[in-house]
Amino acid sequence: MEEPINKRLFEKYLKDESGLKDPSSDWEMSQSSIKSSICLLRGKIYDALDNRTLATYSYKEALKLDVYCFEAFDLLTSHHMLTAQEEKELLESLPLSKLCTEEQELLRFLFENKLKKYNKPSETVIPESVDGLQENLDVVVSLAERHYYNCDFKMCYKLTSAVMEKDPFHANCLPVHIGTLVELNKNELFYLSHKLVDLYPSNPVSWFAVGCYYLMVGHKNEHARRYLSKATTLEKTYGPAWIAYGHSFAVESEHDQAMAAYFTAAQLMKGWKTAEKWFLDALEKIKAIGNEVTVDKWEPLLNNLGHVCRKLKKYAEALDYHRQALVLIPQNASTYSAIGYIHSLMGNFENAVDYFHTALGLRRDDTFSVTMLGHCIEMYIGDSEAYIGADIKDKLKCYDFDVHTMKTLKNIISPPWDFREFEVEKQTAEESGLAPLENSRKTPDSRPSLEETFEIEMNESDMMLETSMSDHST
Repeated sequence: MEEPINKRLFEKYLKDESGLKDPSSDWEMSQSSIKSSICLLRGKIYDALDNRTLATYSYKEALKLDVYCFEAFDLLTSHHMLTAQEEKELLESLPLSKLCTEEQELLRFLFENKLKKYNKPSETVIPESVDGLQENLDVVVSLAERHYYNCDFKMCYKLTSAVMEKDPFHANCLPVHIGTLVELNKNELFYLSHKLVDLYPSNPVSWFAVGCYYLMVGHKNEHARRYLSKATTLEKTYGPAWIAYGHSFAVESEHDQAMAAYFTAAQLMKGWKTAEKWFLDALEKIKAIGNEVTVDKWEPLLNNLGHVCRKLKKYAEALDYHRQALVLIPQNASTYSAIGYIHSLMGNFENAVDYFHTALGLRRDDTFSVTMLGHCIEMYIGDSEAYIGADIKDKLKCYDFDVHTMKTLKNIISPPWDFREFEVEKQTAEESGLAPLENSRKTPDSRPSLEETFEIEMNESDMMLETSMSDHST
């Protein structure tokens, strides 16, 4: 059997290796630098093949062989291949003291500026040996990122604008500047995006800017997706475009497509955790930031924490989070629906009816609240002594429903047959001595109990809740 060609080539390489002279003397490079360059190239190849695990390993090896291989560190951070903790551990593991002496302090400072910046911004400490770096644009962008990730968008805009005046196409500044313009709803994003497309049509950040503009304008989500899709086509690993792509679906309550886009972003931008852990971390960070965060950031976070706790069957905690959100924005129908849904899961049908009724008072076209209100009333009537013989309208006369809601509730609650008619037929058959046909009509006992029906429909209702939440809860 013929040997594989790759094995024969490898053996040929081993035979010829002894006859090769050391190239380091000709290239004026050390052996470690050459090996580092090979690892860097190997990492780029793996990255192009979407093998991010081996690409990450190769970039790390390149850095350990040559700490001056800044490109490897830049690719690790810019492509979000490591979590914030892993980035710190990598920096600590680099043999800076062994491989560099005079530049050790400067090299550590430059590396630290590339790390993830999710903590409270602090004053940038520049080594005394390089005092002239205070005005360096990369250093200013690094500080602007700290402010951006901590929701201080006005300060971030001030810093990024200063950078853009000196260098209108600063590669690291552009994504941060675009994100800040969206957060502050600045129309100058229109001019910037068109200028980028004219000058750099093959750069994903250009189409990312156009997509963000249409996303910011509102009611142009289809246009936004078209341009954001072009950005991800040019560079599949461009995480910000995937996040914006998810937002374009989320604002239209297209949660399945939004989650697919966010999942792709989570794979590309390492460091995402379970939903509960992620939202709790966000809550702690917002508390640390303080007054810089507005109500419109607090309310969706608290509601999302409530949804996660409900999924985990932590109903008391879920109610607490939703009530906190209700204090911030009292007239949010989605929050009332969420609270009513939790009460229904806990069996508190009377409270659930009250909350769903309040939600319908704020938003009468809420399909989820109408459906769940019918189920809860049915369960509540089944648990308590019903008004026998009373019309459904009399049972619900304490609530001021519109005609459409009343018809929907009546269809949900009214049984498909008349129990009294069935009892009369049964009694007549017994008196005449005739046995009723077994399959002529189903008996009431053959029908699933209300409790079983409600439990089955809970899974469907849970899905309906996710698709009926307002944009604030996305």
